[in-house]
Amino acid sequence: MKLKDFYQLAITAGIKNDMRPAEEISSRLQVEKEKYNKLSDEEKEAFDLDAFFNPYADSRILTGNPEIEVKHLLAGIDIEVGEVLLAHVLNKEQPKKFDLILAHHPAGRALAQLYQVMGLQVDLFIQSGVTPSLAEQLMENRMGEVERRFLPLNHNRTVDVARLLNLPMICLHTVADNCVTRYLTDIFTRKAPARLKEVLSILKEIPEYRKSSLNAVPPRILNGSEESRAGRIYVDMTGGTEGPKDIFDRQVAAGVSSLVGMHFSEEALKKCKAAKLNVIVAGHIASDTLGLNLLLDQIETAAGEGLEVTGISGFERIKHV
Repeated sequence: MKLKDFYQLAITAGIKNDMRPAEEISSRLQVEKEKYNKLSDEEKEAFDLDAFFNPYADSRILTGNPEIEVKHLLAGIDIEVGEVLLAHVLNKEQPKKFDLILAHHPAGRALAQLYQVMGLQVDLFIQSGVTPSLAEQLMENRMGEVERRFLPLNHNRTVDVARLLNLPMICLHTVADNCVTRYLTDIFTRKAPARLKEVLSILKEIPEYRKSSLNAVPPRILNGSEESRAGRIYVDMTGGTEGPKDIFDRQVAAGVSSLVGMHFSEEALKKCKAAKLNVIVAGHIASDTLGLNLLLDQIETAAGEGLEVTGISGFERIKHV
């Protein structure tokens, strides 16, 4: 398939697995079009036109001709200069060359825009029962923190190397995170685990978490005990990066008993403990790997053709279909 088709299928899968209603996503895309129409010609030049159809600012084609044919991917969770150089070296040594470098974590423009995706969390907090005004105001502050933190970064460092070596590169972040969030939410809803030990057992049945456990990084309880009642479970694995740390007591008040997430900062964990919220960390790289695998499964199914994927940087291709 062509790179542009691969990209479009990824965005379609991300939208399909988004926990928000389809009409909410369509409304936000329409807002972007209206915003563009009000800009001056100078402002339009800097506008990201992908926002017309792609609601995830952290998932973009970073470099390369969208018309190229894509068959063999080098895919990793973090792709930096070293991985790009390795792809270049391997392309000189092996008969089957990499058509595309696929990163999960964003780089380039997608990294600079990461904070924009965090608005997704507002809708998820509201769905869990948090008051809209509170969710919006807390997230507004947090988005500002993340935007300022990323401002001084050298966003294009890796992308520049890929471009100079003529290696197409794409990053698919929230679209993959949506897949793992939907997948785990559906599993917990269907199996309804009563205790935290049952939540752990469910996670360890999934190949990505089982393999991570063998590498000394198993899903684990950070607050609560194996015999703690799971209650209502909130899967916290999408929306760019960690959300506001003052949201947890509000989630408890709304009826959430347990959080299952990729990672929790020490400050966030302290807030969870103060709110008496059960916390299970599933594992960052394992969760990202699961999300990317689910996304690739859906792309291949929709395209009606398979891709040859070589894993690197923490990623291993495991098919779930």
